[in-house]
Amino acid sequence: MSMDSVTEDGIIKKLMVKPSTRVKLKNWDPNQMAEYNQEQTQKKLIDIMNRISDLQYKLYADKGKGLLIILQGTDASGKDSTVRHVMSAFNPQSCRAISFKTPNNEELSHDYLWRAHKNIPAKGQIVIFNRSYYEDVIEVSVHKTISKSTCHERYKQINNFEKYLVENDIQIVKLFLHISKDEQKKKLEERLNDPTKQWKFSENDILERKLWDRYVRAHEKVLNKCSTEYSPWYIIPANTKWFRNFAVACIIDSILKGMNLKFPKPKMNLSDIKID
Repeated sequence: MSMDSVTEDGIIKKLMVKPSTRVKLKNWDPNQMAEYNQEQTQKKLIDIMNRISDLQYKLYADKGKGLLIILQGTDASGKDSTVRHVMSAFNPQSCRAISFKTPNNEELSHDYLWRAHKNIPAKGQIVIFNRSYYEDVIEVSVHKTISKSTCHERYKQINNFEKYLVENDIQIVKLFLHISKDEQKKKLEERLNDPTKQWKFSENDILERKLWDRYVRAHEKVLNKCSTEYSPWYIIPANTKWFRNFAVACIIDSILKGMNLKFPKPKMNLSDIKID
């Protein structure tokens, strides 16, 4: 398929989870749109990444808003790879990535949103969450460590938290990297067989894979209950790496352009200044 036959906005609309949509991941093809021409797509991606870099500079100068990018997905869905791809367009001076691991003792002594809130971007900054506070409704739901009623309350608390952030000029981009069970198997086998990736493999990968269906249901609930007008979810077909990167770039580019960023006016009359 030619890239000329579809717009970037069209791709974004196809991937957005509209509020109140009943998501069933079996109806979302993780290979969706992979029939696009790879060469044309990657050429277009270069232009988009350059534009993202320019918009980040403008965001840093504007200092009126911040951007939070959230990446969620099953094990081996490509979160680390996506972080590297996204970060390649950004100046690290005003961008950082945070990985959410199992909570430590200090984090457990606070409310579950505390460790997220303390890492929210400052105005002019971009922060990427590799996993996020959504683990506190996904992981705990899969392993049944909290009650259904507590989990239901957390969906509402997360929506309110995100509304608060948006109302205080922190834009949120939520990206769910969607891969098939067969693709996960392929990625885990690569970790086993590639000496440069074996360090990433753990016995827990096999144990968690056995809970695939539970994770699917937990992700569907998050996508159903926490995709809002002010902070929608995007389901990224992630079986194909090059299209995944293109889709993510399109969304980030669109969000940054929509922030209406401006360079601040100089604090003095520059026309009166002469440099000898």
